[in-house]
Amino acid sequence: MGHDHEGQRVSRRRLIAGISSLGLGAVLSAPGARAGAASRPPTADLTSLFARSRVCGLTPAATQGPYYFDADKIRSDIREDKPGVRLRVGIRVQDSETCSPMSNAVVEIWHCDAAGLYSGAEKESQDDATSGPPPGGFTDKAVMSDMKPSDAKRYLRGAQVTNGDGIVEFMTNWPGWYPGRTVHIHTMVHFSDWRVLNTQIMFDEALNSKVLATPPYATHTGRDTFNSGDNIFRDGMLLRVVEDGDGYLGTIILSADSDRDGG
Repeated sequence: MGHDHEGQRVSRRRLIAGISSLGLGAVLSAPGARAGAASRPPTADLTSLFARSRVCGLTPAATQGPYYFDADKIRSDIREDKPGVRLRVGIRVQDSETCSPMSNAVVEIWHCDAAGLYSGAEKESQDDATSGPPPGGFTDKAVMSDMKPSDAKRYLRGAQVTNGDGIVEFMTNWPGWYPGRTVHIHTMVHFSDWRVLNTQIMFDEALNSKVLATPPYATHTGRDTFNSGDNIFRDGMLLRVVEDGDGYLGTIILSADSDRDGG
């Protein structure tokens, strides 16, 4: 199945999915808070927060990685039975030229579990974890095609459709890690039947260290790559994170090239 055809198939699921709605009541009360844990509970409305954020310009692109396929899962909670530290992710998608919200865009996310494995590719990701990163490491220039899933599992994968404010919400777990890469979430945005953004979301290292020291992550030892040594990491990929009960809540604005003209 070709690249563009696959992009169209995912985008058309809007017809049965409807427009997503958010239950996020508050986040990032401190103006200008950096990526990382906030020192007090969030109080600002999410939509208002995104509106105040003066973020525009094209979000850094990144490889989709070797384990992408259309999981055909329109859902907000993507955890299934996977253990881990709870992470709620709010994503606002906007046009990179006008800074206006992009409603009816399909946002997909996928990431590895606490042991570094990907659903639909458990064997492949286990093999890669054993063999280590490719020569020269992972780069944002790598060209990778969609994979054919090798198992029927679909945990930690899902898609949502942006609402009128360009926002989607996912409930997931804090990602694990695998050799050669820092902790990350893969993200793809589809709009008007096209893939308009491939990027990755990453995390403050102080929080990575805190989370990965707890079960079930702590049994996966020998982490070899951090943000500072990751070839794909960019500051613009950092999720803004606050504590949220027994887990965390993170937000990020993604600016996509909706008309694919390079702007």
